Amino acid sequence: MIKVSDTAKKKVIELMQEDGYNPASDYVRVGVKSGGCSGLSYDLKFDKENHEGDKVFVDNDVKIIVDKKSFLYLIGTTLEYSGGLNGTGFVFNNPNANRTCGCGESFSL
Repeated sequence: MIKVSDTAKKKVIELMQEDGYNPASDYVRVGVKSGGCSGLSYDLKFDKENHEGDKVFVDNDVKIIVDKKSFLYLIGTTLEYSGGLNGTGFVFNNPNANRTCGCGESFSL
């Protein structure tokens, strides 16, 4: 399961509406791909449909889709949003990551 913090929920809803997505029916697709300075990087985008094999979660009124391959890397992750002085953007708090890079956008197991 992936959790969504209150600050991330507000930002997700705002960005979905700006991009023409409906937060009540559309999804946030979260995935993992090869790359980044630590070996794996997070992928976050909006999607209107789920595909066969996708895992679907709802947390804090946000619908999240994770593909089967990425699911094992993301179990227990919390999606947060930081708007502070150290930078703005979504942050993944992933308990499975052994090492993360300084920017927080990539990790390794």
